[in-house]
Amino acid sequence: MSQLTRNEEIVLLSVLRLEGDGYGVLIKRQIRELTHGDWNYGLLYSTLDQMVKKGLLVKREGKPMPERGGRRKIYYTLSRSGKQALERAYALKEALWDGITPLKFKKEESSS
Repeated sequence: MSQLTRNEEIVLLSVLRLEGDGYGVLIKRQIRELTHGDWNYGLLYSTLDQMVKKGLLVKREGKPMPERGGRRKIYYTLSRSGKQALERAYALKEALWDGITPLKFKKEESSS
């Protein structure tokens, strides 16, 4: 499987943090808390749909809610492939950052 995009990684981590209770509004809120940026719902739902198609997420319908006019919430959870993709992304990030410290940044800045 290919590398996760940054948006996919953000969505997977947000869904993981919600522990099976992730639906659109809560995922959007979690993304805002993690990134300090705001996604519009079009970007969020298109990313969620693509990730379901790729097998990274599983979606399920909740019970109909009277306060939602009988509509159901759609909940998202990580699939086994989604968990494995996050593990690979984490391992890659660790390997890429191995040996890089804030002190190293300062040395590079002063020599430029």
